[in-house]
Amino acid sequence: MKRKDSDNQQTRVVCGQCAATNRLPSARLGERPICGRCRQPLFRGEPLELDAETFRLHLRNNDLPLLVDFWAPWCGPCRAMAPAFQAAAAQLEPAMRLLKLNTEEYPALAQKFAIRSIPTLALFRGGQEIARQAGALLLPQLLQFARGAGGTTPA
Repeated sequence: MKRKDSDNQQTRVVCGQCAATNRLPSARLGERPICGRCRQPLFRGEPLELDAETFRLHLRNNDLPLLVDFWAPWCGPCRAMAPAFQAAAAQLEPAMRLLKLNTEEYPALAQKFAIRSIPTLALFRGGQEIARQAGALLLPQLLQFARGAGGTTPA
């Protein structure tokens, strides 16, 4: 049986546990892949909380779109949106990776990306920001933003 070129397409996915970059057949992303280094699931249906270095690594080495929640623990709207962001991760993975970056702990990154208010959602593809939304969103609006901004196709 001859394989189509699309069957051979590879997707790079950074492990949320050990930060290893994994290359996976794109067609098999939904089959609960595990990391080749640490043997942990690559997708857990929850956002990854990152530090500055792992954030840069995800931006540089992930082929998946990345939806980043720039937030702070003292921010009421950030805390109010957290359950919706958590639920969105379960619905959007493995087509998209959801990340959380604490602007209180990493103000230099917040400044680099010109985060002026929180929460701010930024969608990245290929390491470049392609869309941004400031303010807390409910789950339906969050999913609409993620899918409509070019992150994934509708479910």
